[in-house]
Amino acid sequence: MRSTFRLTGLADYITLTNAMFGTASIMFLILAVEDMSKPFGDGLKSKYIWASMLCIFLSALGDIIDGPIARRYSKRKLLGGSLDIMSDCLSFCVAPALMMFIMFGRWGEATPLWTISLALAGFWVIGTGMLRLARFQHEEGSGLPYFHGLSSPGNAILLMGAAGFIWLQPILGFGPDLSNATICLGDGQPCHATPGLDMFILPIMFISGAMMISDRRLSKLKHGLDLKLSVLQMACLLTAIIYAMISTGASDNQAQIGSELAPPGWLFLASCLFAVYYLTKPQPPVFNPNDEEE
Repeated sequence: MRSTFRLTGLADYITLTNAMFGTASIMFLILAVEDMSKPFGDGLKSKYIWASMLCIFLSALGDIIDGPIARRYSKRKLLGGSLDIMSDCLSFCVAPALMMFIMFGRWGEATPLWTISLALAGFWVIGTGMLRLARFQHEEGSGLPYFHGLSSPGNAILLMGAAGFIWLQPILGFGPDLSNATICLGDGQPCHATPGLDMFILPIMFISGAMMISDRRLSKLKHGLDLKLSVLQMACLLTAIIYAMISTGASDNQAQIGSELAPPGWLFLASCLFAVYYLTKPQPPVFNPNDEEE
């Protein structure tokens, strides 16, 4: 035991804490489930969904600070890379994928094609996230001033923003209202106030996974406008999550609370729009080490 602790540094303990937040996120998702066939009614306890999102968010904050702390304060860096990959996979791949499936899978209500497709999208997010983390580990130390592909924390933040907005969409007065529809995804079952935009979560998951393994060059958000917008995005997401948690009782769902949850709904949308801007803005120029030497 002592030899294991001798191999660790301060940043490693932050990474372990990030993993614990990822584990807590999954535990909150389990506690949220009452009846997966009615997630938009009494089937899910929304407060635990928000708590799960908060844990992933806190893990993302820890992931931001553990790198600089490791470079500045930790003399022992023998375990850091391996711990970071395992922690990120749990917090930013497994937990968000499970969250999407629990929130939108509608097991037993929707057609099996929808539920199975969403499960495959979850597998895709986890698989591409693992590949993204492995590539990051391979490229670490290369001196590149940009990322190749969307980072796994960025993917988790994108999915949470999209899920939060779609989850609250019926009470925002925005988009289609399916509360009185008689057919839901072709299985002949009532929609139970299904969000009219929930069908978009599937392509969002596939696209975000593809962005993680793409060759697109994305800023590391360390300075300038990109950094300011990133801070604003994180502030919108954190405010939305905390506001929703405070406004939601332990057994409440979003439909019962109504318009009180409109502000976090719009903040979730703002977080998504910041992510879309980040993914679609012009790429940084290709880095050439020879130019830097000259």
